[in-house]
Amino acid sequence: MRIIDKDSYGTLAVVFIIAAIFIYVIWKFVPVAWVKWPLIVFAWVFCIWQLFFFRVPSRTPAGSDTIVTSAADGKVVIIDEFFEDEYLKRNCKRICVYMNFFDVHANFWPVTGEVTYYKYHPGKHLLAFKPKASEENEHTSVCIRTQSGQEVFFRQLAGTFARRIVNYAAPGLQVKSGEQCGIIKFGSRLDIFLPLDADVKVALGDLTKACETVIAQIR
Repeated sequence: MRIIDKDSYGTLAVVFIIAAIFIYVIWKFVPVAWVKWPLIVFAWVFCIWQLFFFRVPSRTPAGSDTIVTSAADGKVVIIDEFFEDEYLKRNCKRICVYMNFFDVHANFWPVTGEVTYYKYHPGKHLLAFKPKASEENEHTSVCIRTQSGQEVFFRQLAGTFARRIVNYAAPGLQVKSGEQCGIIKFGSRLDIFLPLDADVKVALGDLTKACETVIAQIR
């Protein structure tokens, strides 16, 4: 069953109100049928797209405390070794998934464990696929410690059009892989930082589905 993200009701209400006003104005003041009807259809299609965009899809979780799944739908745009200097303070394997306008933007816990760190960072709104966006854009940072003591760190990263990131993390919270952890509204990226000995299961250009695509295995 598909539902709408609980933190997006207000956004959708604004979209539908604006669309209703737009349709009324077009219906009232545009007499030319071949102009009026395409505009009305466009407004309805836009509303339907927004419902699709903010949905929380029903998925079958494939993750655990050792199997790391993608936290977002999208495309793998970066796989590299990267020094995480905010919390882990060490080199990690970094996997970045870019979400376009047609991907689901609800995000999900990538691994089962305990939240040990959470911080929201205000910032810029550079294009999300640019390297500097990871540090300079508005983002949240979360670290999860698994039962074996491994740490998985991830960032929800706002893009050019995103202006609000929602995350349910709090230190001490017990989380389960595949459950929703939040949402990023409009174009964005999600970066996951893994131990260097993690066995990465995806390649550049792969398309991922949150909860179902295994991106790595850790000890």
